[in-house]
Amino acid sequence: MDSRKIALIAYRVMAYITGTGLVVLVCIAMPIKYIGDNNQPVAIVGALHGFFYMAYVVCTLVLAERCRWRPVRAVLVALAGTIPFVSFYAERKVTKLVREMGPMPRRSSGRSARPEGTADQQSDLRA
Repeated sequence: MDSRKIALIAYRVMAYITGTGLVVLVCIAMPIKYIGDNNQPVAIVGALHGFFYMAYVVCTLVLAERCRWRPVRAVLVALAGTIPFVSFYAERKVTKLVREMGPMPRRSSGRSARPEGTADQQSDLRA
């Protein structure tokens, strides 16, 4: 499987988890804190969102490296996990962008294409 595809899958999973956690934090836990005077949901959901956001940033950086993004794009995609609902939008845009790039080019195996029995063309550096 293509390493870019694996990085995209990990990014997408973390984008949904991070986005959902942030929406729950802002739309449910924060009102409970300020209207219901209960800090417990914010403490739990906030800590979980923080943990998942760190994993989201790592997945974003891995995907950015595999796709050879400019640093500005990587930072903007990483910041999408800090604004409610934006990580879902960014995930759709990033998925479309990466799929349009196609599969990663394959690396050579490192073996020489010389036919067997030919002498090495490099000089011997041993004394």
